[in-house]
Amino acid sequence: LTLAVGKANAFSRFSLQQVIQQDTSKRDTSKIKSKNNSDLDKKVEYKATDSVVMSKDKNIIYMYGNARVVYGDFELDADYIRYDQKNNVIFASGRTNPKTKRYVGRPIFKSGTEGSAIADSLYYNSATTRAKVFGVFSQQDDGFFSGGQSKKQADNELHIKNMMYSTCNLPHPHFGLMISKGIATEKQIITGPVYMIIEDVPTPFALPFAFFPKTNKRTSGILLPTPGEDASRGFFLQNAGYYLGLNDYWDAKILGTIYTNGSYEGTLSSNYIQRYKFNGNININYANSRNGIQGQENVGKNFRVGWSHSQNANAHPGSTFTASVNLSSSTYYTATAANSSYDQSAIAQNVSTSSIAYSKVLAGGLFNFSTALSANQTFSTKQIDLQLPQFNLNMSTISPFDSKDRTGEQKWYQKITVGYSLQGNNSISTKDSILFKPEGLRQLKSGFSHNIPIGMNFTLLKYLTFSLGGTYNEVWNFQTIDKRYTKYTDGTYTFRTDTLTGFKRAGSYNLSTSMSTKVYGKSKEFKNLGNIQQLRHVMTPSVSFTYSPDFADPSVGIYKYGLDQNGQRIRDLSTGRDVTYSIFEQSAFPGSFGGRQASIGFTLDNTTELKVRSPKDTTGTGSRKIPIIQGLTFSGSYNFLQKTRKLSDISFSGRSQFTDKLGINYNGVLNPYLLRDSTNNGVFVQKLEDSRYFWQGGKFLPRLQSFGFSFDYGFNADAVKKKNENYDNLKGQVEKQGMTPLKSEQLNAINRDPNAFVDFNIPWNFAFQYSFNYSNILGVSQITNTLNFNGDFNLTPKWKFTFNAGYDFKNNGLTPMNIAIYRDLHCWDMSVNWIPYGAYKSYSVTIKVKSSILQDLKLSKRQGFYNTYQ
Repeated sequence: LTLAVGKANAFSRFSLQQVIQQDTSKRDTSKIKSKNNSDLDKKVEYKATDSVVMSKDKNIIYMYGNARVVYGDFELDADYIRYDQKNNVIFASGRTNPKTKRYVGRPIFKSGTEGSAIADSLYYNSATTRAKVFGVFSQQDDGFFSGGQSKKQADNELHIKNMMYSTCNLPHPHFGLMISKGIATEKQIITGPVYMIIEDVPTPFALPFAFFPKTNKRTSGILLPTPGEDASRGFFLQNAGYYLGLNDYWDAKILGTIYTNGSYEGTLSSNYIQRYKFNGNININYANSRNGIQGQENVGKNFRVGWSHSQNANAHPGSTFTASVNLSSSTYYTATAANSSYDQSAIAQNVSTSSIAYSKVLAGGLFNFSTALSANQTFSTKQIDLQLPQFNLNMSTISPFDSKDRTGEQKWYQKITVGYSLQGNNSISTKDSILFKPEGLRQLKSGFSHNIPIGMNFTLLKYLTFSLGGTYNEVWNFQTIDKRYTKYTDGTYTFRTDTLTGFKRAGSYNLSTSMSTKVYGKSKEFKNLGNIQQLRHVMTPSVSFTYSPDFADPSVGIYKYGLDQNGQRIRDLSTGRDVTYSIFEQSAFPGSFGGRQASIGFTLDNTTELKVRSPKDTTGTGSRKIPIIQGLTFSGSYNFLQKTRKLSDISFSGRSQFTDKLGINYNGVLNPYLLRDSTNNGVFVQKLEDSRYFWQGGKFLPRLQSFGFSFDYGFNADAVKKKNENYDNLKGQVEKQGMTPLKSEQLNAINRDPNAFVDFNIPWNFAFQYSFNYSNILGVSQITNTLNFNGDFNLTPKWKFTFNAGYDFKNNGLTPMNIAIYRDLHCWDMSVNWIPYGAYKSYSVTIKVKSSILQDLKLSKRQGFYNTYQ
């Protein structure tokens, strides 16, 4: 059972008119003023649409039909009002509609800055401002008081009796705390004994007294746990703790989970928001896990630190600041599977990324500066890569020889453009166990990179687009390497790499030119293919030429020869060439220091679409275009100066759209070279790539080195549209009634991650994702398949069934399935989560109070996601 006690921090769309249902008779706009002059400063004003009747002595006034009385800051509307001028007593009530037998026209009253309230009937003394109210229904922050009796004193103190307090926004709530008696002041409500009632049934949950602060701020309360059972750790109580409603801009939550085998977990979570400026959250998790046979358990201690921050785009125009930090121990996700509701994607997570980034526009937009701290963890290898920090300074491309006052066409030299970019980086790549130790800090790499592109574009013969240019790149590094080789008698060798500290710079450049055009083609109109009218094909060929000198020659100073213990050059037995290496091989910026290059690059992009007659068109002129192939691109290059393997691999990628809902992405690599056998003393060792082309070996096509495709399909495409419409409608309602920081953050949480909520407005939904990858590296083939599917459907308007699973093609079986059943109880949520098989076999049952935002959207919060508004 999960219950947030005293947590009043959500917004209800509840409308008073939905309860009152006033008659719609024509309003009488006449107004009669009271003749009572006992108070010279205030006058009682009243009117009614049906009739106003006075007694013979004119001391009592009867008002029928949409009656209204105003006395100072006291306002009263009801179907029937009786005003006793002699005794200064006002009585108001509704009436029973003879046709519907419903009690309508209930009094609605308001005093001062207090919000409006509804009652079955009431008495009000205009002289003393004392009142007695029966069957009241009023809202206090996110809570509602209903039923019972209340007496208002002259000092605005309120005495209440047999009244219900609930976060359910119905006049007859599904649950609540029954207050036997209490006193309400401007700042607080203090009660005597209270007990909980659920569906009109009293429960043994009782308190000797209760305290309700009257504030718009969030309030604190106990969070009761979710019970369940884990196959390996036994029964558990999950996420018991305490919620701290610090203010409208900051809250915190302390949670704990315990298992019967001795494992335990702790969480400290906090959200913060400054409206129109920024918002974010912080999560700190710790887990002490015991796994294995009792008495021989493996005890593991794990942690996770998460921080998310985003800045409003209008808070600081021209600059941005974002943070997404997710640091954890390598086994955290497998050790805390229950906290993610045994989500397989979370449990199998192998890589974690974090970043803190800042950017700013400088010099009126001429320069853009950005910097970031980032971290990448690979859990399987315990490798961690840090950027501490990296920064970029980019200058917008300028035309130095052009003039703003130029008239007429550009001259050739005015088309020359120049750009500039500067990169800086401090990085560490090491194992997480030695990150903060001296041997880990010695892995630090620092450097800068300057890049200056110069170019010009022009059109030739109307259809050909040419570009000419060159790029200069210079790197500054503060760490280089030196390799020391040891050669053995059989010709083999080993080497040791030493890191040298000191400033080194080197520059490189290249020259390039390119040409591109578009070729259009279309077929004749089809006459016998139904609604298919025509096929259209667009090709975009592009050819480029690039030249760069030989920066890999050791005489330049960037590369060195590998020397053995005797100072002799090391020769590679497989290639017969001297071994060389770059001193920037492990630096922050290795640079582009390749061998001499004079290469032609080629790219061919294809787009194919069908022209189809619209079936709804009756004139015979309406048609639409259906893309069949979107961007099928082939690319490669040929280096004239390379001694062998001058032709590069041919890569291709594209997307095909079969229907409006189904598209497929695909990519691959074609290798133009043959494979040859490598042997040792006549025994086959492995395949090696030959320098001969495939046609030289009698092959008709190049070798398929890799190929992959993926697609996803949803069988209810209207689900997302309907979910967005529901969100937009509620957002409009909330904005009309005032958007507090809390309300804004609640709606933003729903908008940021709609999949974290179960939507009862969508009857059913099913989706699946499939990917296929094939590789053939040196004759060794490997195929991987991935299939995941998920869906949900409403058993009834209040019951929903959800599932999430996948298929393991390697083991020919289903991956662990997560099944959940949700019950919408209006102001409550009930869910049962079950994993029927696998290593994480478990179940849990949750019952919790739901915030009013979720009530209005008919959403239920999924298990396994942190959110303040559960």
